[in-house]
Amino acid sequence: MQIAILGPGAIGSTFAFQLARAGHDVTVVARNARLAQLQRDGAVVLASGDRAPVRVTAALDEGVPYDLVLVTVLAPQVAEILPALARSAARTVMFMFNTFGPLEPLRDAVGAARFAFGFPGGVFALLRNGVLAPQIRAGTTVGEASWARVFSDAGIPTVVDADMHSWLRTHAALVVPLMAASVLVVRRGAGLTWREATRHADALAAGLRLVRDLGNTLRPPVIAALSRLSGFVVTALLWGLSRTKVLRDLGALGPAEARMLIDMMSAAAPGRTAALQAIRP
Repeated sequence: MQIAILGPGAIGSTFAFQLARAGHDVTVVARNARLAQLQRDGAVVLASGDRAPVRVTAALDEGVPYDLVLVTVLAPQVAEILPALARSAARTVMFMFNTFGPLEPLRDAVGAARFAFGFPGGVFALLRNGVLAPQIRAGTTVGEASWARVFSDAGIPTVVDADMHSWLRTHAALVVPLMAASVLVVRRGAGLTWREATRHADALAAGLRLVRDLGNTLRPPVIAALSRLSGFVVTALLWGLSRTKVLRDLGALGPAEARMLIDMMSAAAPGRTAALQAIRP
């Protein structure tokens, strides 16, 4: 397949590497320092020294009928590239990023027949000085079985959820307290106090309740089970997690994404997100 990836940061670069290694013709569209790095290397380079050659460009060629354009930029950056995506001859445009907002504007811009959404839930990667260190586990989710097969065959285990809007909103409600806690842990160099863990548990409960109140279902079902745990149990889980390397690594990514998601949730339900605002990093 011909595949273009917009936003070759840690996540986009991981997909570029795996898809190129699987034999697809991969073009990465980059800017600034990442563009220069990729142009020099002509490949996505891993910390192990492994390389996957890719085409590199500064702008999406709108005339190329890509089988897939995979958009892995941050949600606030999408508006800038949406006109080019709308004009693109691509057969499928898949957006892949954290969001709590409505998906209809994206679907309308590229057309319902071409629109797809996914989330790289199993991809954990760091990009430092142009060198990628990925960890790939199960957990990536997309809305269409055909793309789940393509990604799985490329070494990114992927499952299907037909209601990606509910999935994304549930995921946002789940990760916001974890992100906020991780930032606090990194800044202080120590785990959460019990009171802090309680506050973050309250934010998790408020976020999941908001998802339901907006008419979405909690997906996957394991999150619905989590929502039924007592506040004490959730507090204990967060208290324990705050002392793990996983959360410290998450905190190293900074507060921007947690702030963005909390602001999206507040915009979706004004006046109903006090518990989330209380943990905004």
